[in-house]
Amino acid sequence: MINAVGRDIPEALLVNGKEVYQGKNYMDGKYLQKAAPKTRRFEKPQESKIVATLVDALKQCGAKDGMTFSFHHHLRDGDYVVNMVMKAAIEELGLKDLTIAATYLGSAHDPIADYIEEGKVIGIQTSGIRGRMGEVVSAGKLKTPAIIRSHGGRPRAIEAGEVHIDIAFIGAPTCDEYGNMRANGGKSDCGVLSYAMVDAQYADKVVAVTDCLVPFPNIPASISMVDVDYVCVVDEIGNPAKIATGAAKPTTDVRKIMMADYCTKFVVNTPYFKEGFSYQTGVGGASIASTISLGKIMEERGIHMGLGLGGITTPMCELLAKGLVNKLVDTQDFDQGAIESIKTNPNHFEISASEYANPFNKGAYVNKLDFVILASLEVDVNFNCNVVVGSDGMITGAQGGHPDTAAGAKCTIVIAPLLQGRIPAICTNVTTVTTPGESVDVVITDYGIAINPIRQDLIECMKDVDLPFCTIEELRDKAYAMVGTPDPVQFDDRIVGVIEARDGTIIDVVRKIKDYEFITDVE
Repeated sequence: MINAVGRDIPEALLVNGKEVYQGKNYMDGKYLQKAAPKTRRFEKPQESKIVATLVDALKQCGAKDGMTFSFHHHLRDGDYVVNMVMKAAIEELGLKDLTIAATYLGSAHDPIADYIEEGKVIGIQTSGIRGRMGEVVSAGKLKTPAIIRSHGGRPRAIEAGEVHIDIAFIGAPTCDEYGNMRANGGKSDCGVLSYAMVDAQYADKVVAVTDCLVPFPNIPASISMVDVDYVCVVDEIGNPAKIATGAAKPTTDVRKIMMADYCTKFVVNTPYFKEGFSYQTGVGGASIASTISLGKIMEERGIHMGLGLGGITTPMCELLAKGLVNKLVDTQDFDQGAIESIKTNPNHFEISASEYANPFNKGAYVNKLDFVILASLEVDVNFNCNVVVGSDGMITGAQGGHPDTAAGAKCTIVIAPLLQGRIPAICTNVTTVTTPGESVDVVITDYGIAINPIRQDLIECMKDVDLPFCTIEELRDKAYAMVGTPDPVQFDDRIVGVIEARDGTIIDVVRKIKDYEFITDVE
């Protein structure tokens, strides 16, 4: 069946009420039947919930073949919890046919690829996959298609009962013996525990995994003891020094700084740039640079940001410290500066991922955004964005909050270089649609800026602004003139991934790369 972005979705996927994507507001007025949070049972008073090992925790939770375990990724590339738990479950207890429902899986979780190849892990539900796991999934090694959801789509699916979590393992920088978890303190600070909050509420069993046991009560708790069954103390839950690896770094790239300057000039010439505006930016180099340059203009003009939202970086915290931002509302900290800020600044707040972006909430923070600044692997002439699958067909990225913020913001700006290496980032058709073009208003490249024709209001207010405007087709043509028209990736019929829109409909699928075989490294 052809959906609203022109993608052919196999009928076999449209079961149990699942529908194809039919537009960003298709679900308006429709009800979501929420699943009941986990069943409660009376327990006689106990002094402590501590268990000696992860194996003991698994046994106490009744772990068995075929279960779904969930994890969060606030420690990003420094996370140790996923690997420790899965090793205990598979290698020590001999469990198989397991599904991992993680908020994200990256290169830190490369060892899980072995369990996929061995058939011990048969399902993945996540916002994205990078590293060796992305390779094995792209090669068709996972028994069932990976389900890839946005940060707002994930809590929606859990609350709807589409994702049933048997055991949630929550890495906690500090925890007391009764299960009150905080994201700060100890040696593994990660700032917030936003992504794990819905897991704690809906999972059948919840295990707090900590490397810093503190006296009771550990309050104010990010996740309360009322949702926690067991506490397991380990040597290390992760390496917080690796939180800021990958995309979450400032840039010195002249090209990215130029695009950031374009972005700032565009923002300040819109009607939304006024006292009390709301703003979110991604963690790409150009996005971070745009925050820095915007802050300078805010200071010059005496304009204050009312709300800074989403994944938070040091530049946003510096604006808060200067009094240029009234409140930061945080779902993920991308560097040590952000982690320190939420510990010390009373106007820096932690919220759940559901509060942040769940489209079936009666109020999500993304709906109050004036601006969101995003990156993308590919953008096509219909303004559709791809942030999950590389132009070579390999799963190598994550939806994150991309579709959620794009749908909610009054002005969605995507920054992408015209060429990613020798590959056109602006193209006729993206490899995979993850954010629909109807949610994208502006595309900024190093060779020009294109405004979506559906936003005639933005086109009108930019008519006298000195920026290199052009059409999206002209940007595509420039890219193709430089490196040639790329040959489309050849795929098999086999589906290795399903891309869900934030409302739970299917926006695209990922197929196995034709004739691609993943070769396990042999020493």
